[in-house]
Amino acid sequence: MPVGPVDLKCEYQVSPLGLGTEHPRFFWRIADPRRGAAQTAYRVQVAMSPRALAAGRPDAWDSGRVSSSDSTQIEYGGSPLQSSTRYGWRVQTWDAAGRRSAWSRAAWFETGLLEPSLWQAKWIGSSLVGGTRSSVPCPYLRRTFKLPGRPVRARLYISAIGLYEAWINGRQVGDDVFTPGWTDYRHRIQYQTYDVTGLLKRGRNALGAVLGDGWACGCVGWFGRQRYFDRPRLLAQLEVDLDNGKEVTLVSDESWAWRTGPILEADLLMGESHDARLRLTDWLSGDDRGEGWQPVSVFAAPDVELVVSDSPRVRRMAELKPVGPAVDRPRGARQYDFGQNFAGRVRIRARGKAGQTISVRHAEMLDERGDLYTANLRSARATDYYTFAGDGVEEWEPAFTFHGFRYMEIAGVAGAKDFQILGVTGVVLHTALETTGRFASSHPLLNQLQSCIQWGQRSNYLEAPTDCPQRDERLGWTGDAQVFVKTAAFNMNVAPFMAKFTTDLQDGQTSVGAYPATVPNVGPAEDDGGPAWAEAGVICPWTIYSVFGDLRILESRYASMQRFLGYLESTSRNLIRPFDGYAKFKGYGDWLATDAPSPGRAPTPKSLIGTAYFARSADLMQRVAQVLGREDDARRYGRLAQRIRRAFQREFVTASGRVGGFTQTGYLLALGFDLLTGPLRDRALKHLLAAISDCDDHLSTGFVGTPLIAPVLTACGRSDVAYKVVMQETYPGWLYTMRQGATTMWERWNSWTKESGFGPVDMNSFNHYAYGAIGQWLYATVAGLDVDDAQPGGRRFVIAPEPGGGLTWAEAEWQTLHGRAVCGWRRKGKDLAIQVVMPPNTTAGLRLKGAARLTVLERGKPLAKAKGVSHVRTAGGALTGELAAGEYKLLVRGFFAQAL
Repeated sequence: MPVGPVDLKCEYQVSPLGLGTEHPRFFWRIADPRRGAAQTAYRVQVAMSPRALAAGRPDAWDSGRVSSSDSTQIEYGGSPLQSSTRYGWRVQTWDAAGRRSAWSRAAWFETGLLEPSLWQAKWIGSSLVGGTRSSVPCPYLRRTFKLPGRPVRARLYISAIGLYEAWINGRQVGDDVFTPGWTDYRHRIQYQTYDVTGLLKRGRNALGAVLGDGWACGCVGWFGRQRYFDRPRLLAQLEVDLDNGKEVTLVSDESWAWRTGPILEADLLMGESHDARLRLTDWLSGDDRGEGWQPVSVFAAPDVELVVSDSPRVRRMAELKPVGPAVDRPRGARQYDFGQNFAGRVRIRARGKAGQTISVRHAEMLDERGDLYTANLRSARATDYYTFAGDGVEEWEPAFTFHGFRYMEIAGVAGAKDFQILGVTGVVLHTALETTGRFASSHPLLNQLQSCIQWGQRSNYLEAPTDCPQRDERLGWTGDAQVFVKTAAFNMNVAPFMAKFTTDLQDGQTSVGAYPATVPNVGPAEDDGGPAWAEAGVICPWTIYSVFGDLRILESRYASMQRFLGYLESTSRNLIRPFDGYAKFKGYGDWLATDAPSPGRAPTPKSLIGTAYFARSADLMQRVAQVLGREDDARRYGRLAQRIRRAFQREFVTASGRVGGFTQTGYLLALGFDLLTGPLRDRALKHLLAAISDCDDHLSTGFVGTPLIAPVLTACGRSDVAYKVVMQETYPGWLYTMRQGATTMWERWNSWTKESGFGPVDMNSFNHYAYGAIGQWLYATVAGLDVDDAQPGGRRFVIAPEPGGGLTWAEAEWQTLHGRAVCGWRRKGKDLAIQVVMPPNTTAGLRLKGAARLTVLERGKPLAKAKGVSHVRTAGGALTGELAAGEYKLLVRGFFAQAL
């Protein structure tokens, strides 16, 4: 009997607690190493408890034997799920020979409060209110209570307007950071569920929470404070089952009390101030006595939806130690270098005299004098303060702030003999997404580029895909998100994260159908993000479906996407948008494009960008409608896309294939979005190549064109030119910034240069992931591993490495929903050796450009005769074929002996 399925997940999570959906989806992997391993059927059983499942009583759902190769996105189809209930589930499968596997090990999931009526808690808080530019101390809230028995099951359902840290009997609840997370609080607020059974005891207990301003009440972007609410508030419901059969429910209400404590201010942008002399040593001792406690204020429930946070939460994901010794700076300051730009904060161990205060400042770079470069932070103070209690060694890490930095400086106690720094640790914070992708090559700068891409994603995938983690911005810019989403999906399992982000997009959609430029939206209610930004509302859901097979994201966003397409059409003239005379926002253009050297060349017209993205959105909507079985809509969007293509050609393309503006980005949009047909494509490609040659094989593109340049050139058969552009080590380009010592992606190619120093200070981030979109090309072309959009969810891969750029080897590894996929190649003399690993229950399409007339072997046998290989053909100078699941070792004789 084959081994049972492994790696069981529910809603992308292992044994999730507090699910908010009544139709959870199941995932598993096939543990079958044989070549060609495939699933032909499955059976899922779900029981009201793991114990019932073990006893063979699947009283919630038994799917029976289902003839299907699907092993992901399997939707629960049993009886209605009950709130606050743990369910056990297991699965067995049948292989290609019809043999049934053993049952998998049991997994479980637990539901949250599925009905709003189950909430008994009230929103509570303090009387402290800050201003639009001034903050107040963080309130500490608590309630003591007695349990007349031993707790055997306890769940805390908790949320906040602002941020919370929950504590029970002096111990913190969970290890999440910045809960309940960032949403558009005008539409929805998230809550979390925690198993707190082990924190409670018979007799007297104390439940408390510290509240921070967070995104809801503190500074967001450059807009100041209180964009949503004036002060933080708590909502908490503790449900306890006792060993004597009694049930106890404790909720946030008038019985709670509050007071201030050691956190005197806490702002995500400005920083945190902590006076350890004001520590509340007994606030959770269970003792009702104590001075300074006041009755809480009770607030009316906001008219928004309270939802489960299905996306992973922010956590402490790594710790960094300084590289090298600390550097003494003027006025007694000590400077530390963590060797890596990141988002997070610092934990400090030190000894000081009572009342001594240190400042902890943060920066991404040092200036020419060796001081912290903070000009690019704009109004963000990015400084924390700590005042010592003076009772020995003290350890402190801020609770409600984070910074983007590589360098840190401690100052404030110059010359103090009784002050001693015993240790500093950089605490890396980001949303706890599973890292899934790896790329490496023979070129050190390409490897550093991959590191920069991944660190940029880590730093900015914190609750929302923000642009930067350091200055007074940190907004979820939609343009950055959409150009990077495919790379992001290779690097990490971003499906639940992007599901939350696209929900935020829906919440920010205007009454006329426009999507905003940033989400969660903090700007005007009627905000249009503009071309290449707003289209994230279509591109991101489609990409998540393509990579992860997530049909639900298309189903749940479809009506919103339709409204958006309607908005685009209604604001166009003759299908051109924005048209001449359009009175509203025309977009950001090709943001931060470099000036091309040729005289007379103007920026890419905004109308060209907008019309190209209009066509792209219509084309994707045709595909979405087809996937959802909406054939009438698919035909309508298909006709619309074709009409926009014709309008684009009339408006922007000459008969000689010149595209309006004559910019690299203009040609890339026309070619990459399939807006040209027949001879026009060939002519436009020649003009694109000329435009690149005019720039000495460098790019001149910005946020819109840069993500397209290498993939479009490769798709047009000119990966040789793509390599030339990507491998440039002079300005502007990816490896140029690597040469300047980058450890994350930069906002500008010239954010800092050895010749000119720092770039424009008003917008100069050293941790900005958008240009990291090149990662998609590194995986798909340099290493040769990609997904096939025609079979979404990683069911079929594309294996198509295109060696070049002087590389001698490259490899990519991707932990997919089905298992580990690998493609790597290495030069062996004149031969090309390729290793391919396809996980069970998947297939791959093989395409080896330049191998049509060469001998291709698999473990010494002709490729066409190898087990698991089929449909081997040659056409257009390439060899193609189909690979079943399994591991392959290919050898292409004489590959490097020919002119490539």
